[in-house]
Amino acid sequence: MRLLHTSDWHLGRSLHRVSMLDAQSAFLDHLVDAARAHAVDAVLVAGDVYDRAVPPLAAVELFDRTLHRLAAAGVPTVMISGNHDSARRLGVAAGLIERAGIHLRTGPDGCAVPVVLADTYGDVALYGVPYLEPALVKDAFGVERTGHEAVVAAAMDRIRADLAGRPPGTRSVVLAHAFVVGGTASDSERDITVGGVAAVPSAVFDGVDYAALGHLHGCQTITDRVRYSGSPLAYSFSEAAHRKSMWLVDLGADGAVTAERIDCPVPRPLARLTGRIDDLLSDPAHEPYEDAFVEATLTDPVRPAEPMARLTKRFPHTLSLVFAPERPPGDDDGVSYARRLRGRDRRQIAEDFVAHVRGAGPDAAERAVLSAAFDEVRTADAEAAG
Repeated sequence: MRLLHTSDWHLGRSLHRVSMLDAQSAFLDHLVDAARAHAVDAVLVAGDVYDRAVPPLAAVELFDRTLHRLAAAGVPTVMISGNHDSARRLGVAAGLIERAGIHLRTGPDGCAVPVVLADTYGDVALYGVPYLEPALVKDAFGVERTGHEAVVAAAMDRIRADLAGRPPGTRSVVLAHAFVVGGTASDSERDITVGGVAAVPSAVFDGVDYAALGHLHGCQTITDRVRYSGSPLAYSFSEAAHRKSMWLVDLGADGAVTAERIDCPVPRPLARLTGRIDDLLSDPAHEPYEDAFVEATLTDPVRPAEPMARLTKRFPHTLSLVFAPERPPGDDDGVSYARRLRGRDRRQIAEDFVAHVRGAGPDAAERAVLSAAFDEVRTADAEAAG
């Protein structure tokens, strides 16, 4: 049986206020085309369909069109909710759309109710373990400890019990949305830590042939049978080096797994550039990034004037500006803040802050502004004290 494993679409998300909807639409076109071209038996979507619980209408319409296209192509789709989704909203009309071959699993009660597909070698049971908020579902699973490992393990116990009652040789696949030990996170994932512990050991998924994971945005292999597809698009500059893809998984007659990556379209690459502004604007080595989304980290000792306006002349898609000024040798940043302030008045403290942030103190005009501001505050305090 051939499966196309994807996750973390985050429909409706933007990148530093730039809408990603057109790029998401292009990806979903690619997904439908890939499902047809590779003759897949099912598409697996391992959570975070939307970026937030109440997504924008355009994102809902894109989702709706995609489901219609998959149904029209006769490709069964199994989908779970993630921690960004509203499980109840995503699950509305699940029973009705299941008739079209779109199978949603959004709550704890459906974890052990598989979608059963068949190929030449027999049945394949596909189970969905959506994102499970421990505090909300621990009673449903009868677990005492509040933690991700406890509730995911309880869900897997139910799945293994159901699988044990099925005909011998039934192969199994689990979709799950969780942070599994050994996975590498990026900046764009929402924290799911509970009591300081968020990770679930991969051994939780023992007993099934393949675990299709969602939540982490980098494509990665935890074990040969436990994999993250990652997000189809980069949603933070921490993902600039990611190769975005889906897993094309073949499940053999004996449950053996082979998997290959299908690359996703890249609407515009991401680049992280670091250096002094004059170097960034003149260095020919940066020519390949002139059409990229850019995060620029400026190391100038003194913050340059109008840095964004200057950068966008060469890099028109600069989205993020970071300042990390070079410090002169011997500049002791480790001296405590309290010690640095000792013996200084408020105006001097403000001037020190300006120097600390940009590497040089205020000029005469800026000192005049600061002095006027402190004079105004001091006068207001005196009037209030009466």
